[in-house]
Amino acid sequence: MSSLPTPATKAGQDGLDALLARPGKALIGLDFDGTLAPIVADPERARAHPRALPALAALAPKVAAVAVITGRPAEVAVRNGGFADVPGLEHLVVLGHYGAERWDARSGKLTAPDPHPGVAAVRAELPGLLDGSGTWVEEKGRAVAVHTRRAADPQAAFDALREPLTDLAARHGLIVEPGRMVLELRPPGMDKGVALSEFAREIDAGSVLYAGDDLGDLPAYSAVDTLRTTGTPGLLVCSGSDEVTELRERADVVVDGPEGVVELLRALADRIG
Repeated sequence: MSSLPTPATKAGQDGLDALLARPGKALIGLDFDGTLAPIVADPERARAHPRALPALAALAPKVAAVAVITGRPAEVAVRNGGFADVPGLEHLVVLGHYGAERWDARSGKLTAPDPHPGVAAVRAELPGLLDGSGTWVEEKGRAVAVHTRRAADPQAAFDALREPLTDLAARHGLIVEPGRMVLELRPPGMDKGVALSEFAREIDAGSVLYAGDDLGDLPAYSAVDTLRTTGTPGLLVCSGSDEVTELRERADVVVDGPEGVVELLRALADRIG
């Protein structure tokens, strides 16, 4: 049986204690890339850790819900995660595009709003702006992401593009979401914190665990902090990354990437029994 880590803060220990005491009221929130799936150079090749599905299938029936909250389109996360038609995952939902889209494992139904017109506009202008930068554009349907990981100097390319991409996004009513060597241009109004908070209210969660690895997960961290102040215990988990230190500094528990996240999920399933 895997052992559970000891949270570094009292608030984190309170969150873990509440989860274990009343697992049927617990919400498990998880980022996808870098948390359930290792980061790879080509995001289209990202797949959930080989032991993620067995761990989720063991844990999900014992808690109120598992929510995978991702900037990817929900259907892409479902495909790359292998979440469809898996026994034990009936309590799983995927909140894609930072919560703008939703896929429910129980029904297999996907709900999504109409695309923001600004996405098509920035998509048309990006080639001229990025020419010669060594970057790569990921099409995300309701957003576009500019990856600098393949550039000769990924950090220099990221830094050089951040301001012009922010200006481009603003001209078309979008915002820029920075991440690990990626700048995503997307519609405003939703983030992982909003998605997590709304879903926690929907299911009347008695405790919340959230695990992430990137800057886009900070709003979810803040949402857990807010829930704590209003009486809902929470546990913040960082899927360890040397590229992003902000989450590590705020987390109650730091684990070793997706491998560590899977071990934590398995340990929770074992402890709940």
